[in-house]
Amino acid sequence: MPTRAPDRAPRDLNQSATTGGVGDSPTRPDGPLKVKGEFAYSSDLFMDDMVWGATLRSPHPRALIRSIDFAAALALPGVDAVLTHEDVPGCKLYGLDVRDQPVLAIGEVRHQGEPVALVAADHPETARRALKLIQVDYEVLEPVVDARRALFDPESPRVHPDGNLVRHQPVRVGADVDDPAVRARCAVVVSGEYEVGIQDQAFLGPESGLAVPAEDGGVDLYVATQWMHNDLLQVAPCLGLPEAKVRMTLSGVGGAFGGREDLSMQIHAAMLALRIGKPVKMVYNREESFFGHVHRHPASMKYTYGATAEGKLVFADVEIVLDGGGYTSATSNVVGNAASLGVGPYVVPNIRIDSYGALTNNPPCGAMRGFGAVQACFAYESMMDKLAAALGLDPVTIRQRNAVTQGDKLATGQVVEAPAPVAEMLETLKALPMPAPADTSDLRNLPGSTANTTHGEGVVRGVGYGIGVKNICFSEDFDDYSTARVRLELLGDTVGALVHTAAAEVGQGLITLEAQIARTELGVEQVVIHPADSSVGNAGSSSASRQSYMTGGAVKTACEAVRAAVFARLAEDHGRDYDDLSLVGGKIVSHAEGVIGTLEEVLAAGPIEETREYHHHRTDRMDPFTGQGNSHTQLAFAVHRAVVDVDIELGLIKVVALDLVQDVGKIMNRLSLEGQLHGGSAQGLGLAVMEEIQVRDGKVRNPSFTDYLIPTILDMPPMRMEILENADPRAPYGLRGAGEPPTLSSTPAIAAAIRDATGLDLRRVPIRPEDLTEVPTDA
Repeated sequence: MPTRAPDRAPRDLNQSATTGGVGDSPTRPDGPLKVKGEFAYSSDLFMDDMVWGATLRSPHPRALIRSIDFAAALALPGVDAVLTHEDVPGCKLYGLDVRDQPVLAIGEVRHQGEPVALVAADHPETARRALKLIQVDYEVLEPVVDARRALFDPESPRVHPDGNLVRHQPVRVGADVDDPAVRARCAVVVSGEYEVGIQDQAFLGPESGLAVPAEDGGVDLYVATQWMHNDLLQVAPCLGLPEAKVRMTLSGVGGAFGGREDLSMQIHAAMLALRIGKPVKMVYNREESFFGHVHRHPASMKYTYGATAEGKLVFADVEIVLDGGGYTSATSNVVGNAASLGVGPYVVPNIRIDSYGALTNNPPCGAMRGFGAVQACFAYESMMDKLAAALGLDPVTIRQRNAVTQGDKLATGQVVEAPAPVAEMLETLKALPMPAPADTSDLRNLPGSTANTTHGEGVVRGVGYGIGVKNICFSEDFDDYSTARVRLELLGDTVGALVHTAAAEVGQGLITLEAQIARTELGVEQVVIHPADSSVGNAGSSSASRQSYMTGGAVKTACEAVRAAVFARLAEDHGRDYDDLSLVGGKIVSHAEGVIGTLEEVLAAGPIEETREYHHHRTDRMDPFTGQGNSHTQLAFAVHRAVVDVDIELGLIKVVALDLVQDVGKIMNRLSLEGQLHGGSAQGLGLAVMEEIQVRDGKVRNPSFTDYLIPTILDMPPMRMEILENADPRAPYGLRGAGEPPTLSSTPAIAAAIRDATGLDLRRVPIRPEDLTEVPTDA
């Protein structure tokens, strides 16, 4: 008897009754369900005979484990199992890129919240009570919390036996930046040291899922993730199972932003389910979620720029230090991104960049929207403003004079092959109307809002600009591809298409787009989206703004193969070849002869199904000494202008406007696109003025949405948006990934506007009230 699926498996999305092809904005099939609260998220999964899993986590950022005594927990009525690292049936280590992370701590913990033991019980409260009965004898050690010391001080303790360096990626272009001849060409030389705090993805759906043991000795996992096949590569070895016996189905995902690329509860729930022979559900609470996923890397950056009197850049000297926390995760790739995009979308003839990733005992960091480019963007855009001020130039002018265009080279030597109208985008943005002065009769228009802190006195306005350039898809010689299976068949008296991929819908609208592409390519209205699972080939991660490009490309390619098979079957039936056929509204049309058949007639002989992989063009690994190489698939550009009002007496900020110009190559679905641009800008605003995981001595001080603040609709200003369509000839439909670029440019634009309002040299985000009033934090 096959294992039964959860009672609330997310089958709601299978049937799409919407219409609309590429370029339209059909209703999202999951939209009404989410609005009405009827959408089944992974935390809603349920089976009658399931039990609950829970995780014991270390309270210490660095400690040795002398012993674990779980006898009292195991004796608690209702407890089915207590597991430690000794119970891991296969490989004890896993990792996104490097297998350095224990499934459960082995003799040592390297960050606060590291999993130490697991419990399965008949009720979640029983499981939590059992956790409190587990006695762990720790030898607490002084944590390594300074990333620079961890990297550069030979006396620093080692977080891992092989040291604290994950990756050092240099970039070298032109002459030595210390050469007196280079410096002599500069009218001004400016320096700055910049910091970016730890930002959390702050997705609303906590980590959760259900593991169901199967009769073949395997396990079925229903989880909210970003990349099922990469999960599978990590989960199966740790369970001691072949991949074929670990079957994964995507459950409803309540947001991701990179935080679900790493594993959370997948191995733990599966271990418990296999041990006790029952389905096991795990759901993190909000506090545990802060410890259960990686965050954005905090950064410490040193920049020195030189420029001519006309504002042309001469050299850039850059050092970027990214704190990866206790384990490697995606740090190596984040370092590469930060290095390759370390001077942004500007032409710089002489460059020295050194980008480092460190291991510490701070919270683990990995993928988050913007992936290393966010941190660098804040620094290089701040430097452009500093140069402009030193030269007496307008901040837009200095950017335009140095902006890359088609045919220019990035810092890595990669030629910008597709259109890159950065200077024109700035001109368009600058020409957008400015907001009117604040109406002080309505307190909601002022910093502090209805708290009645001001009626306009002490409030000053500032304007700032920011440009971001983000790589799209995976980089550095990664074999990036996606797989799609498309089936065309008769469904009663109509023709329908079934699209099956393993791509994760994480809220970005991918399932809507898959249906749009199928309608466009096959000329049918009825499209069914199969639930995403691991029974079809790898689709890669829903990250790097890549799914429209990669899975969209895979669906398009598979549809083209189906269409070709339709034409071939028709040609065989008619006993002749055609070279001018198209599908329109279920009819097969010859440009010369008109309608020559219907899909119903062709498919009467049986369905047509094709599976295709889509690969983007090859990229190169960055040279380990010079950083040179065509490391990126595609580049996307966004430009923001921020207008802020600042109460300089209280340090309160109101973002009045946040206007955007972005080139997306091709608008695939305007409504979804605008949502991505608004959402990315909102996360950039959060990083600029409010979002930060506060860490002291390796311990998180604010693991809750009470104390970790994220923007609400009341914090977001109106946004004027100009969306450009300069097609990338290498991409499907000419599109450019769009979700990440606005996250880059919004943060430095807001910071620049606050500097403009206050005259302060603000070098750290998020900007806090005390940074503006110059009152010490502990005052």
